[in-house]
Amino acid sequence: MQKGKIGVSSDNLFPIIKKFLYSDHDIFLREIVSNAVDATQKLKTLAARGETSVSVENAAVRISLDEDKKTITVSDNGIGMTAEEVEKYINQIAFSGANEFLDKYKNDANAIIGHFGLGFYSSFMVSHKVEIISKSYKEGAQAIRWECDGSPEYILEDADRTEVGTDIIMYINEESEEFVNKARVSEILNKYCKFLPVPVVFGKKTTWKDGKEVDTEEDNQINDIAPAWTKKPVDLKDEDYASFYQQLYPYSEEPLFNIHLNVDYPFNLTGILYFPKLKNTIEVQKNKIQLYSNQVFVTDSVEGIVPEFLTLLHGVIDSPDIPLNVSRSYLQSDSNVKKISTHITKKVADRLSQLFKDNREEFEKKWDDLKIFIEYGMLTDEKFAEKAMSFFLFKNTDGKYFTFEEYEKLIKDSQTDKDNNLIYLYTSHLEDQYSFIQDAKNKGYDVLVMDDVLSTHLINQFEQKHTDKRFVRIDSDVVDHLIRKEDPADHLSFEERQELSPVFQSVCPETNGVNYVIDFKNMGEQAQPMVITRNEFMRRMKDMSKLQGNGGMNFYGDLPESLNLVVNTDHPLVKKVLAEKDEVLSADLTQLNDQLAALKGEQEGLEKAKEGKKDEEVPQADKEKLEDVRTKISGLEDEKRDKLKAFGKDNKLAKQLVDLALLANGLLKGEDLDKFVRRSVELIK
Repeated sequence: MQKGKIGVSSDNLFPIIKKFLYSDHDIFLREIVSNAVDATQKLKTLAARGETSVSVENAAVRISLDEDKKTITVSDNGIGMTAEEVEKYINQIAFSGANEFLDKYKNDANAIIGHFGLGFYSSFMVSHKVEIISKSYKEGAQAIRWECDGSPEYILEDADRTEVGTDIIMYINEESEEFVNKARVSEILNKYCKFLPVPVVFGKKTTWKDGKEVDTEEDNQINDIAPAWTKKPVDLKDEDYASFYQQLYPYSEEPLFNIHLNVDYPFNLTGILYFPKLKNTIEVQKNKIQLYSNQVFVTDSVEGIVPEFLTLLHGVIDSPDIPLNVSRSYLQSDSNVKKISTHITKKVADRLSQLFKDNREEFEKKWDDLKIFIEYGMLTDEKFAEKAMSFFLFKNTDGKYFTFEEYEKLIKDSQTDKDNNLIYLYTSHLEDQYSFIQDAKNKGYDVLVMDDVLSTHLINQFEQKHTDKRFVRIDSDVVDHLIRKEDPADHLSFEERQELSPVFQSVCPETNGVNYVIDFKNMGEQAQPMVITRNEFMRRMKDMSKLQGNGGMNFYGDLPESLNLVVNTDHPLVKKVLAEKDEVLSADLTQLNDQLAALKGEQEGLEKAKEGKKDEEVPQADKEKLEDVRTKISGLEDEKRDKLKAFGKDNKLAKQLVDLALLANGLLKGEDLDKFVRRSVELIK
């Protein structure tokens, strides 16, 4: 029996390797099984070259669990190790046998995963003792047994083993007893090992008998050694891709379509990416693409290898050329990663472009499910955005689809404003903005549907790239002012506006954190008496702040909602309110206006007397007189405003007109709605 010390530079290195080498402790099983697969693949390579007569016909990796002894054993009938190889590859940490083997057999070796020689030591993250029992394929080789308790000391001695291969026996420590459980081991194997290229067997298949689950004689192979992405696209049918998707994501809704990646230059990359149905929202969970290296699961956090927007896809990417750090759990950034990322983006864009060209009708049917993905790509990847302009589709309220170029031709004549800007009208909600849409269509305008969470961001991007094009939401102004062909005439004097504004302001709701700004526009006698619109800029900022959460736009999200109550000065009912105001308040307003006129004349004279003088040159009496005049003006204006508000609150017609506008926008609810109904009945009588 031989005793010795493992070749590490410091006794302190071993516990660091045991505890911190891997981010997830369950990865130990992946590493040990992967090593067993490597050993099997090596023996297959030698057999194929005629360098060994050892049979590889029933090659497999077997995992066994002993819950009483608290052990997990991983067994293979692969290449095995001699005592000298154990010394070299186990006792000298980080001297990788895979690297040396690849150098020697680089033209024949296939799917050798190990690169760092550290994977074996992951077993010590969960074990208080590890044994290796191994017999090399070499003629006359002596079987050996190696044992280590997690300290630098080890035991290496001869063993009795007749079959070529290796057993790794892990004695699970108290802190890791969760892994001494059949269901837990199954879960880990299914996560990390379900597509390894060598059969991986864990126990026997089960069946129900006499009301309980019992083992059968058939091995329970947990992996598919030839998954769809390892095959050539020409050998696969649509049902094969659909079946593989269900294998990856059981019980999931059928995807829209897929892209089969198969690249061998300038890097090796295979995989299948699926387009899921995203509908109108971005999925929060983006870890749906699984990254493999030679069929060994690496990670499902692929932000480092694929562009941000492609993380919305599902599927598998497999590449031995993606550089991994020592634990294989995180991607390292280098030129290969950037090349692969760029290539995948190009393949996705080309595939979408081809689908559009080959069968536009089918593409349009899938557009509502695809558009979030494409919009996300256009917002986050400039190169994808350039390619996507050829297949991005606008959808209008009639359900028709147009490319950017097609839509520009459609609306150019009717929707170009007086400043030669092309105006794209859009709705974010077909039902809520129905009346606005109808008004626009009656005027001969076309209206787009842009109702998903990314629309506001996409609109901003379009406008930045095309400065002569503007997107205007259908409810941001009255229809005559959405596309300004000429500057509108004003039918009300400034004084009339000043007197009407408090009347309608007084009957606007005072709750729900909404500010109402009164505006006056001449919209014609046939238009609605009042319309509620939303300021385009503020609404966009608030929409963007919602999507960005606590980002820089959050300031806008905290601002109260601001709505414009646009009063149609041409409407007979509005003129009636104006006439009733004059009738009821004529005497009071005339008196107040005369007093205000006199005071404002006096104010003007006092301020003119100050012109050209320094503050200390103005007599104190004049300063006090001016301040007194200003105070009186402010008091009279408040008195005038109070009288107008009091009139408005008592005027049922004014309140009814405001409530009608609120009702049309779904803003009249609860007690206010009940009062509106009762008032309507009274007015009808």
